[in-house]
Amino acid sequence: MTEPTPPIELTGTDARWSGTVTVDDALVAELRALAPVLTDVEQVADASRDWWPLAMHWALAGQVPARAGVVVRPEDPAAVAPIVRACATAGVPITAAAGRSGVCGASVPLFGGVVLDMTGLAGLVDVDATSGIVEVLAGTFGPDLEAALQSQHSMSVGHFPQSFELATVGGWVACRGAGQYSTRYGKVEDLVVGLEVVLADGTSVRTGGAPAAAVGPDLTQLFLGSEGTLGIVTRVWLRAHPVPATERRAAYWFPTFSAGIEACRLTLRDGATPAVLRLYDGVESARNHAGDGTQCALIVLDEGEQSLVDATMGVVDQACLAAGGSAAPVELVEGWMAHRNDTSALQALTRRGFVVDTMEIAASWSHLPDLFAAVPAALLAVAHARVASCHLSHSYPDGACLYFTFAATPPPEEIEATYVALWDAGQRAVFEHGGNLSHHHGVGLNRARFIREALGPAFDVLVAVKEALDPQGILNPGKLGLDSPFGPAPWPVSE
Repeated sequence: MTEPTPPIELTGTDARWSGTVTVDDALVAELRALAPVLTDVEQVADASRDWWPLAMHWALAGQVPARAGVVVRPEDPAAVAPIVRACATAGVPITAAAGRSGVCGASVPLFGGVVLDMTGLAGLVDVDATSGIVEVLAGTFGPDLEAALQSQHSMSVGHFPQSFELATVGGWVACRGAGQYSTRYGKVEDLVVGLEVVLADGTSVRTGGAPAAAVGPDLTQLFLGSEGTLGIVTRVWLRAHPVPATERRAAYWFPTFSAGIEACRLTLRDGATPAVLRLYDGVESARNHAGDGTQCALIVLDEGEQSLVDATMGVVDQACLAAGGSAAPVELVEGWMAHRNDTSALQALTRRGFVVDTMEIAASWSHLPDLFAAVPAALLAVAHARVASCHLSHSYPDGACLYFTFAATPPPEEIEATYVALWDAGQRAVFEHGGNLSHHHGVGLNRARFIREALGPAFDVLVAVKEALDPQGILNPGKLGLDSPFGPAPWPVSE
């Protein structure tokens, strides 16, 4: 069974934010009767953090953002409901976590209490090859799922996020994750057939299960992206397909990023959905694809039945040439494939005192050129900023995801202030030019201060749903900008 991968070394176990809810001996004993319980302070501290880049700086200083009282690791899905009931009775917050690969602080137990480690709930349960549906436990890591599917059933889900080796199926669902092949297969919300969810009162419900339904609102979509605040996902049914028979690759150069955007738009407009369609600006093309700093690289990969792949790649080629592109070495795709999940630069730069993060947003095609110009400019205007770059990573008929990477070198005492300033400047520029709050990293804690503006009056609907499903507020409190009965979130939720 795969274990969570630590984001960076943790040099101490202090909690940066105090005010935690303790877990008394009586509750620990009750939980121990249901599942293994960890109380060792080093194990608990490590389970209380994720890959939030700002918290990596704190880890090097011997701190986690907040620390749970205990970690409970169920080994049977049936144990989750009584664990949640016990916490509800005691009024203790419970934060579900698994691979802890999120980059927004979503799995940090802000008010202490219990971390529910879902990685003990792992495995492929059932495969309906005729219907193309697989049943998997929420704590299953991506590589384990794909290895079992491909070796035993010659099938694949096709969901390969950059965090593939670090994340679990439940984590995909929690933040509405996107795989690198999403233009072909869709984001995780397009892959989910149904869910098993434990609610805050310990009730277990199942959603979905059919290829389409008109039985009121789609409750599966209600829990997708809820980051453990509305319920705890224990089991997932996903769409799968036969392992592709054919793969083809291509690459192109464009004189401008806007020309590359147009090529992607034309590709989707004409009905082609290549698995990979990734466009890099001049900075990232030079960094990753041996560009000269002015050229923008587009890498393309498709897989499936030969005739469909050939037709798709034909449409791509036609669109790229029409938008002013020219052929580039196909080796660019091979280079990306070899390094696409490498996160070592993040840790190395953090150890050197850099502030580094990414901001992935989505917008309609008509807004993308302005966003590409405005967001890096806003980021670079922040004091100590060094670089801001962009690539387009996921495309749809009506728009695409732009993925901004930025870095700064503030003095040590200004790391946190610089991080906040970068996010405020970048996200403000995104809103002003027609972008949304997040495409696939979710909201968690870091983006919580923006969610009221992002949702507008609809935020009150989210509040009402939270109050109805979790009236005690025990499920992952302090996230998604939602008020908590345990006190205000220690990270700002509004400007």
